[in-house]
Amino acid sequence: MTDALSKGRKLLERLNPGLEPVLADRYDDQIDGFAESLIEWAYGRHYARPGLDLRTRQLCTVAALTAMGGQTAPQLKVNIEHALAAGATRQEITEAIWQMAVYGGMPAAINGLNAACEVFAKP
Repeated sequence: MTDALSKGRKLLERLNPGLEPVLADRYDDQIDGFAESLIEWAYGRHYARPGLDLRTRQLCTVAALTAMGGQTAPQLKVNIEHALAAGATRQEITEAIWQMAVYGGMPAAINGLNAACEVFAKP
């Protein structure tokens, strides 16, 4: 196991325990090692980097996915949950989404806010 995979798994346990087997069950039959690759690369090599705290990284991710538009809604919802787990407030998340109205357009911001409302409504 690489150091990055170990770091990624540790970080993912904080943000979304149990996500690795869900990813493996869904994608590993199609792309061998998908779950480990994603965890090693995204979480172990990017989210675990020094320079930005995890909360800020998650808010950046929420903003980027919002600006990309409605097709990113599934990933946006997961990363809104991760932002909450990393300590971001609902207000910080909605402000990051709202800021994207300037850069991604009003429809992208509305889609982002709709995603946030769905996540916030979960018990």
